[in-house]
Amino acid sequence: MNSIQQRFEGFMKTPTLWESNKVYKLTQFEIEQKSLSFDIAIDANQRLGKYVERFVSYQLSKDNSIKTIAENIQISKNKITLGELDCILLKGEKPIHLEIIYKFYLYDASLGKDPLQHWIGPNRKDSLVEKLDKLQQKQLPLLYSKECLEYLESIDLNVKDIEQQVYFKAQLFVPFRMNTAIESSINKDCIVGFYIHQEELSQFKNAKFYIPSKKDWLIIPHTNIDWLSYDDFLTESSTYLQRQFSPLCWIKTNTGELKKIFLVWWPLQVA
Repeated sequence: MNSIQQRFEGFMKTPTLWESNKVYKLTQFEIEQKSLSFDIAIDANQRLGKYVERFVSYQLSKDNSIKTIAENIQISKNKITLGELDCILLKGEKPIHLEIIYKFYLYDASLGKDPLQHWIGPNRKDSLVEKLDKLQQKQLPLLYSKECLEYLESIDLNVKDIEQQVYFKAQLFVPFRMNTAIESSINKDCIVGFYIHQEELSQFKNAKFYIPSKKDWLIIPHTNIDWLSYDDFLTESSTYLQRQFSPLCWIKTNTGELKKIFLVWWPLQVA
């Protein structure tokens, strides 16, 4: 199986981060997650978010109940880009403005008071709440801007008829050896592994390791790769940590169990 198909399957098998409109009253887009072969060209140089958008576009094209009207719609004013609409489609006869998000979040109970505030990016540069706020305050309101209304008129759509939805998938990671009670609105099926600090790695001295490329973060771990020994992994991973970059890694334990983890650069907090 080629890596593009493996990435696509990993994307397809990733659940949405919540159901219905349980979070921020943002309605999750519903589409059948059927088995598909990804058989079109894709630009390998795109960043992960745009790469995933191509997967979604392909998935939409394979659903007979959906017709894509436009994608990646740049909305501009005086030649300055105000923002972009990811997709406008018809599901049945219903026009939908769809925003597409695929994220990796780690659970840190020390952050914030609201349970949703505990989810942060692996490099602590973004968070779930920041993304939700951006969707609610910037990306979705763009549909109602004067410039966007002019665009909608050009394709014979009335903004009053358009429903706004999100297709928000995520992989979640909880602290190593911590029983974490996850806030109920979050889909627990999104939890795919744990994160660990360098000081805790000695507990996996007999394991094998692998550091996939960023786009391969989508892939479900498998054994058909060149594994690193514990010592080689320490050497290779240290270059990431020195740059304050938390790599996603696969572990194969001495019992053959495969795990997906993040090795994080930030200090271990001792209770």
